Amino acid sequence: MTAPGTSKHILVTGGSSGIGRETALGLAKLGAAVTIVGRDPGRTREAVAWIKTGSGNQAVDSLRGDFSTLAEVRRVAAEYRATHSRLDVLVNNAGAGFGTYGETADGYEQNWAVNHLSYFLLTHELLDLLRAAPSARIVNVASDLHTCGRIDFPADEARHYGPVKSYSRSKLANVLFSHALARRLKGAGITVNCLHPGAVKTDIAHDMRGPLKAINWALQVIFSIPPEKGALTSIHLASSPEVAGITGRYFKKCRAAKSSALSRDEALQESVWKLSAAQCGLPLE
Repeated sequence: MTAPGTSKHILVTGGSSGIGRETALGLAKLGAAVTIVGRDPGRTREAVAWIKTGSGNQAVDSLRGDFSTLAEVRRVAAEYRATHSRLDVLVNNAGAGFGTYGETADGYEQNWAVNHLSYFLLTHELLDLLRAAPSARIVNVASDLHTCGRIDFPADEARHYGPVKSYSRSKLANVLFSHALARRLKGAGITVNCLHPGAVKTDIAHDMRGPLKAINWALQVIFSIPPEKGALTSIHLASSPEVAGITGRYFKKCRAAKSSALSRDEALQESVWKLSAAQCGLPLE
């Protein structure tokens, strides 16, 4: 249960490490009551203690959740609703990069399920709490790799799997979802924005193997920024008065930028919305 009297209630997924942990720390420093979601119980407990110490804010707690399954996403949402009457900010940050093809228990490709469907479903499951806030914000962590993405699901994907192709597709879906949701929530007092955090040095690609893993490691050593810098745009969108009322935009380095032409295709946005709703077992809106 969050502390009484705290001004903002914030939920950060993927908050046990990397960008998510730094985002939670930054928002806790601002006095918010922050709940993080993490897959590993031990790492999540450690992150909560680290955030409390680093921020001086004791209103930090956690939920355990593995967002590779839709049932887990629903359970996390139900547990949050059980102890909170509103949600001021939802930061959809949890993500992964899988080096080999795999399907979740629900039968969906792993990158698509973890990086996109979890955003889509969790947001829908928590919309009632977001509507209960005086004003609310939804922040979706995407990537500039969305510019390489295409919404295609080849029948032989297991045989011809491409990690970058699959990851880019899921990140394009994040941006398409953000635009479509912002349009649906216009006038509801809830803003929806997405962002590129930068080339951040994290363990998101831990599952990669062989040459691809070596290439990813080399690129991170040469070009990557630390997680605390990668979290700055998420913190900005979650808290800054400068973006109050701004919705349906893509941000880089705390500034609005133009997402890819494909991501701004309204017909594609609606097509992916329809597909995602069907996969999550949600009614069309």
